[in-house]
Amino acid sequence: MRETAGERWGRRIVLTLLALFVLIPLYVMVTSAAKPLQDVQNGFTWWPSRPTLQPFVDMWSTVPLARYLVNSLVVSSIAAVCSVAVAIFAAFAVSRYRFRGRGVFSVTVLSTQMFPGILFLLPLFLIYVNLGNATGIELYASRTGLVITYLTFSLPFSIWMLVGYFDSIPRGLDEAAQVDGAGPLRILFRVILPAAVPGVVAVTVYAFMTAWGEVLFASVMTDEGSRTLAVGLQGYSTQFNVYWNQIMAASLVVSVPVVVGFLALQRYFVAGLTAGAVK
Repeated sequence: MRETAGERWGRRIVLTLLALFVLIPLYVMVTSAAKPLQDVQNGFTWWPSRPTLQPFVDMWSTVPLARYLVNSLVVSSIAAVCSVAVAIFAAFAVSRYRFRGRGVFSVTVLSTQMFPGILFLLPLFLIYVNLGNATGIELYASRTGLVITYLTFSLPFSIWMLVGYFDSIPRGLDEAAQVDGAGPLRILFRVILPAAVPGVVAVTVYAFMTAWGEVLFASVMTDEGSRTLAVGLQGYSTQFNVYWNQIMAASLVVSVPVVVGFLALQRYFVAGLTAGAVK
């Protein structure tokens, strides 16, 4: 069916409104980051009366932003890599093999997504503290402990998603590889994974973004040395002042790694969203 003129204009209006809904907050962030603090605290203006880049300089000294940025990059990257690495083997086993307890395992993995994260906060805190007192292994207030914490809720979802992606790959490819003498690991790395690259990338992006923007566990499980960006940005709000212009500048700067990574992997990510939808 051909699109009528009314439908065309309706689509344009809707897309324009959606674009404004996304771009106006971003514009306010950019202009606020280019204003002196006094201008931000006064009445709102669409354009800075005295444009300045000083907030982008001061934001590094007001709080240890560089340390928070490194902590977030390290924790999010390791959590994403570990989550995907474990999920690949687990999903391959669930997708390609029939074993006792397979159904229970699949249901258990999926059911973990039904529980709110705050339910695990106190148990994990007590485990980390008691483990540190008993063995000297310091997981509380450490990057390692935070990575393990993020794996508790990113790994089940990663397994569940990858099972769907692997199920969409024809089993005939496995059988052909077996005829050529390939074992399970060779089938996984030479046949399954190359065909599931979009799905693996989508799951990796999900795991990274989940850890990057997480606040609840990071606010309890970290100290000044292991604090991440999601919590560290609160340092711009002090007892006597709130540095709104530096908050906006820092928010723009810390968004750069995520935006660049998403743009670089966009074609894989979009394909991965629908990779397991239709068999």
